[in-house]
Amino acid sequence: MSRTYHCIAQRVCATVTSLPGTDRPSLHPPSARTVEVMDHRSEVREFLATRRDRITPDQAGLPAYGGNRRVPGLRREEVAMLAGVSVDYYTRLERGDLSGASDSVLDSLSRALQLDDAETAHLFDLSRIANASPTARKPRKRAEAIRPSIKRLLDAITDAPALVRNNYFEYIAANTLGRALYAPLFAEPTPNSAKYAFLNPTAQDFFPDWDKNTQELVATLRGEAGRNPYDKRLSDLVGELSTRSERFRTLWAAHNVRFHRTGVKRIHHPVVGDLELTYEAFELPSDPGLTMQTYTAEPGSPSADALKVLASWAATTQSPADVTASRD
Repeated sequence: MSRTYHCIAQRVCATVTSLPGTDRPSLHPPSARTVEVMDHRSEVREFLATRRDRITPDQAGLPAYGGNRRVPGLRREEVAMLAGVSVDYYTRLERGDLSGASDSVLDSLSRALQLDDAETAHLFDLSRIANASPTARKPRKRAEAIRPSIKRLLDAITDAPALVRNNYFEYIAANTLGRALYAPLFAEPTPNSAKYAFLNPTAQDFFPDWDKNTQELVATLRGEAGRNPYDKRLSDLVGELSTRSERFRTLWAAHNVRFHRTGVKRIHHPVVGDLELTYEAFELPSDPGLTMQTYTAEPGSPSADALKVLASWAATTQSPADVTASRD
């Protein structure tokens, strides 16, 4: 029996295929192109299967025939019926082959699987990659630094933390209050929210909702990987986190996706204590891959008072590393 092993979300993975009937490795490993296709098919297969498993017949408005169902959610034939396609065609899709799938089919499938906006966009991204020409399978160009006008905009925001991150979850710029808010991250040479959340033991104290925050972070990263599957730097980030964090591996295997646009972030800051802030994320269209994030507090709230204290602390602090000294 042929067995194939490959790493998670790697553009070219270390793959070993055993010869049929033996445990000896093949002398002719598959090409990078073959592994690339296999990885994409696996992503499609796991995404559709996990979405199908979470929907019960009752949730889909279907009668649950038979008391001994072998699947936790819908059967393939039930999804096919809901999507208005044949069972054979849906089976082909769930086996990872989205080639030739039309927008109308994808829309019907999204409704059948009750996908939200982020999941629907992810499905269309997977289809786009499946139908892309070889010349289109190249990493998209990304902005490597912020423009002077964006820097001036950050500096003009004085009453709220504001930061700019790239699609590798690295903070590449921030205003004074933004650096103060995320001082533990900016104490590192390259502040990275994903690495901090999963690899730094202080993250669970800094983020009181660490469980929820890490779920959202991985779901956002999964969506980013779906849009840019040939970005080696992004794949390397996923590979590092998968290797070093069991929590990340577990969440990555769930294949959840989400948009990181707005929400509430709770922070236990080592200097000013607890903060509850509303965040907004704005993509910068002229700077592909860059997103600006701002944080505000309800006027008159304890968090608003804490932000004022944080601003005073930031004005007298020489560097983010000083937060470590204040904590000690």
